[in-house]
Amino acid sequence: MKQSNEKVKLVQTRDGKNFLLPFILITSLFFLWGFAHSILDVLNKHFQDALGITKTRSALIQAVVYGGYFLMALPAGNIIRRYGYRAGVLTGLLLYGIGALLFIPGERIMSFEFFLFSLFIIGCGLTCLETAANPYVTVLGEPESAERRINLAQSFNGLGWICGPLAGGLFLFSENGESGSISTPYAIIGIIVLLVALFFSRIRLPEIGMNQPAETEVQTGGEAAGSLWSHRNFTWGLVALFLYVAAQTGINSFFINYVTEHAGITAREASLWLSFGGMSMFMAGRMGGSWIMRFIRAERLLVFCGAGATVTMILILFGSGMSAIGAFFFCFLCESIMFPTIFALAIRGTGTHTKRASSFLIMSIVGGAVAPLAMGYIADHASMALGFVVPLGCFLYITLYAVTYPRKKQ
Repeated sequence: MKQSNEKVKLVQTRDGKNFLLPFILITSLFFLWGFAHSILDVLNKHFQDALGITKTRSALIQAVVYGGYFLMALPAGNIIRRYGYRAGVLTGLLLYGIGALLFIPGERIMSFEFFLFSLFIIGCGLTCLETAANPYVTVLGEPESAERRINLAQSFNGLGWICGPLAGGLFLFSENGESGSISTPYAIIGIIVLLVALFFSRIRLPEIGMNQPAETEVQTGGEAAGSLWSHRNFTWGLVALFLYVAAQTGINSFFINYVTEHAGITAREASLWLSFGGMSMFMAGRMGGSWIMRFIRAERLLVFCGAGATVTMILILFGSGMSAIGAFFFCFLCESIMFPTIFALAIRGTGTHTKRASSFLIMSIVGGAVAPLAMGYIADHASMALGFVVPLGCFLYITLYAVTYPRKKQ
């Protein structure tokens, strides 16, 4: 009975309110943006081959998508504060669907700049989705279970990360090494996203206010009084989230380049390794992390994962062959809990500032625009392996953030 009660508390408050249905509906969205992000990692190699561009130039794919996060995060936050979470979700789905369908004329034009424009529209849509969904999941239950709740929801984001490279590899890389159709996977996902938008336009989501009473805010580990920037866990977490997304995006963007150059496998095979191997570890880590956090504090688990990811980057810098691929897989496992955990730790105790804090945290995802460009430049001028010094530095900071996270009373 104790285990059953713990399960109920995940999406239920002490006064008996149950948020299971809205939790399920919002969690389904996590898959959609996971797919959108992970297929980018296949696009890098595809555009390098199909359009004959450098690694640095192909990294603009990530730059425009994550740049959309920086430009759209505050407007998305304003939409949510004024019209509610549901409006943020609908805006995000519409922009995502439109951007994906633009790949149909894009394949006829075959202009890299047009593809970048389409991806920017998708990035703006993803910003609205994440700005709404991430904080919404954290409040669908008791504050002390927020980290477990968001890690469970992010597990379905991990499923999207598996499907993205799989679909991209099958559609974009043929067995004989030729480039395939780039519009097909985006046309399919664009139609699905717009159908999901139609569904969400017909339902109602409970609007859970962030104006908590003082005693509730103390339970979450901080006070809402004062400036948002006076919350140390938030300001340090903002940097940590920026660097995590930078590291994750850089690693995923050049995984295929690294293994084709250092392990002697084809781009198609590498995309399948990324999907079934790397992203499966990523998803398993998120599901396992949500369970482990019942017994270990979130910040302590983050210390172990940050240290593990740091070690894997050192192995990748100096390794090759299957040992390096194994290091990648272990890194994906360590990465799995980082985004939702840092996000939940950063907004813990921000009280009435939560929606605004969420907007700034989503803005920090622009880190994904920086690392691929830096790693691509290093790869073009030195070596692909040396480029992984960038995520190495990111993981060192994340480990420091977790070690020094303030021990507040729960």
